[in-house]
This record gives sequence, structure tokens and C-alpha cells, in this order.
Amino acid sequence: MAVTVETLEKLERKLTLSLPLSSITNEVETRLKKMARQVKMDGFRPGKVPFNVVAQRYGYSVHYEVMNDKVGEAFAAAANEAQLRVAGQPSITEKDGAPEGEVWFDAQFEVYPDVKIEGLDTAEIEKVTAEVSDAAIDKTLDILRKQRRTFAQRSAESGAEDGDRVTIDFEGKIDGEPFAGGKAEGFQFLVGEGQMLTEFENAVRGMKLGESKTFPLSFPEDYHGKDVAGKTADFLVTVNKIEAAHLPEVNEAFAKSLGIEGGTVEGLRADIRKNLEREVKFRLQARNKQAVMDALVAKAALDLPKSSVKSEVERLVQGARADLKQRGIKDADTAPIPEEIFTEQAERRVRLGLVVAELVRANGLHAKPEQIKAHITELAASYEKPADVVRWYTSDDRRMAEVEAIVIENNVAEYVMATAKVVDKAIGFDELMGQG
Repeated sequence: MAVTVETLEKLERKLTLSLPLSSITNEVETRLKKMARQVKMDGFRPGKVPFNVVAQRYGYSVHYEVMNDKVGEAFAAAANEAQLRVAGQPSITEKDGAPEGEVWFDAQFEVYPDVKIEGLDTAEIEKVTAEVSDAAIDKTLDILRKQRRTFAQRSAESGAEDGDRVTIDFEGKIDGEPFAGGKAEGFQFLVGEGQMLTEFENAVRGMKLGESKTFPLSFPEDYHGKDVAGKTADFLVTVNKIEAAHLPEVNEAFAKSLGIEGGTVEGLRADIRKNLEREVKFRLQARNKQAVMDALVAKAALDLPKSSVKSEVERLVQGARADLKQRGIKDADTAPIPEEIFTEQAERRVRLGLVVAELVRANGLHAKPEQIKAHITELAASYEKPADVVRWYTSDDRRMAEVEAIVIENNVAEYVMATAKVVDKAIGFDELMGQG
């Protein structure tokens, strides 16, 4: 029968599939005969099981498989003939009224929407820029020095200062009762680097070797330990050791220890600048890309396929479970996670995916091989052995697909920036890096 597509609502469609019963019964018989030559059953030699025995044992399951296959093939052919872009899996039910020798099915499904992007030239997009300053290089040098610092014990008369490594015993009590995680011996931390709560650091700062002190500490309301969050504890702290930090000088020896060719301070600073500029470039791309995507969503008009949103919600729920499992949460696989909390995020992802795909299709913004190669080369450049990193990417189709997606997004961002009204805004290095 001819393919007739019925529009139900927005993106929902329905069509009727017609299958000749002979094609089904012939395929079932063919598969059962093949099975009879291979199947093993008690009381029969391999390949000698009578056909009627095989048919009795496996006929229903084979018939079910054949029906699924034939219906799937018929649906694909009908959708192709009607030039439909099907979103998600169809819901297929048998339909009454078929003439003798045929079987009919109704297939209900969704199609991808027509995407309209209008007024992109009127969209105002803020494009941020940032530069790597000498101060940023100095800050990075300080971080590198701290990573290679050594410690030497202070004299008994010296109090603990910021940057010192202290070794302490402590015990905390709430209303006179000990609590889980409130006691430790030989515990080390660096004063003034935010490893402990501020009140704790303030109490230890200035203490001398062998000194003990009792002080109150109020846990924040949002403290990760729910049993003590928002409560006040009394802590007893005893200082067992105080070690002063020694930072290496920024000189040729320091540069050589970091693998700088030539071992010069100038070479070290140049290497830091190159790495920071690469990181700044990636961060600027990500931030400006987000501004572009926001503009695209605002300027696009389309209906969302419910099936696509549902699939995206399921992926987000699975991701949440995987995160819980990684954090050691008990029964993460069965923990109740309301799907509705992901609906808005899923809708945005589906909307953005459809809009980007349409923009890529309409304007030829696909990732070119040379673009993918250049992006991988740039990613690998910050590693000690770039060639190994390049091989790591190129040897895996999934990783290559991820790189391709990034390149496509970059192409889209560049296209939109060239079309829309762009407002340039210079920001500081620290703000971009999240250190402000």
C-alpha cells in the first residue's frame, strides 16, 4: 500500500505499514531450518534434530524476531520514501482490517523539526579578550616554587607563620561529646593556605612548639560534614612540630630542574608565557562560545522532539548515578533521582544541538581534517611527549569524535561572531582564570 503520513500534533506523525504474511512465514521457516542444522538437544545428534521439534521449541521466539526485523525494515523504507527525518524510536502496534494474506501495523513517531534562525545579525554578543601579563607569569613562577619547596624545623621560640607546615594533635567536642572526624594525631597542614577552616588556622597561627590551646570553632551551615554543619565545637590543639618553608630561587638551576632547554630564566618565562597563552586561548574560546550559544538559543524557533528530550534526560540521570558511584555513595545505581530536575537542562541541550546542526548544514561549517589535526596538535603541545598525545587521540574514534565536535562548535562560534553585533570587552587574567 502507498505510504500515507498522518500529522497528529506538532512533530508527531503516524503511518501504516503493510507486510505480506508470506514474507514472514518464509523467513521464519528459513531461520528454523538453519537452526535445525546447528541446534543441540538431548536425545539427538547435532544437526539431526527433526524440524518439527525445532519449530515447536523455537518457533515463537523466531517468529517474534522476524516480525521485529520485517517491521523495522518496512518502517525504515516507508520513512525514507516519505523523506522523513525520524527522531527517536517509533511506537508500533498491530492494526485491524488488513486483507487476507497481509498484516498491518501503525507506526507512531516524531520527526525532527524545521529550525528557523532569524535576526542573528541583530544579536548582541559580548566577546571577551585577555592578555598574559608579567604579573601572571610571576604568579605562575610562585606556584612552581611552592610545588618544589622544602621545609626545615623552626626553633622552639618561633611561632607558626603563614606558609609554615605544622604537625598537630587535635580533638574536638560538641556539647562535651566527641564526634566523627573530630580527632587526629600527627596531622599536618600548611598555615594560611586554606586547607583548614579560617577559625582553625587563626587559632594555630602564632602557636609555638609544644604549646596547647583550646578554642571554639563554628562549622558553616553548608559544611560538607552534615552531622556538624552549623554547630559549634570546642577544639584542643597541641603543636608537635613547626617547619618553615624554603622556596627555591628563580635561577638557571631552577629553570634546568623544570626541563627548560638552555636553562635560562628568560627561557623559563618564555615557556610559561607560551603555556599560559594557550590556556587563555582555550578559556576565551569556551567563554565566547557560551555567549554565542546563548544568542543562538534566543534567536531560534523550533519545536522539541519529546523523544529526544527524554533520551537526554535519561543520559543526564545516568551521568548523575555514575558521579554518585564514583564518590562512593552507597546504592548509587538505585538511588532515587527525580528526572524532572534535568528537564530544563535536557531541553536546552536538545534545542542547542538542533540549532547548531542546522547552522552547520546550511553554512558548510563541518570540521575539516586539517582543522581537527591542528586542534589535536595544539592540545598535545603542552605535554612532554606531544607525539604520544596525538597518537592517543587518533587511535580512538570516540576521542576523535569529541575533537570534531569541538572544532565544529568553534566554526559555529566564528560564523556567528562574524554575523552578529559583537561588543568587545577586555578582562583581567585573574578573572578569566577564576582567581579574582
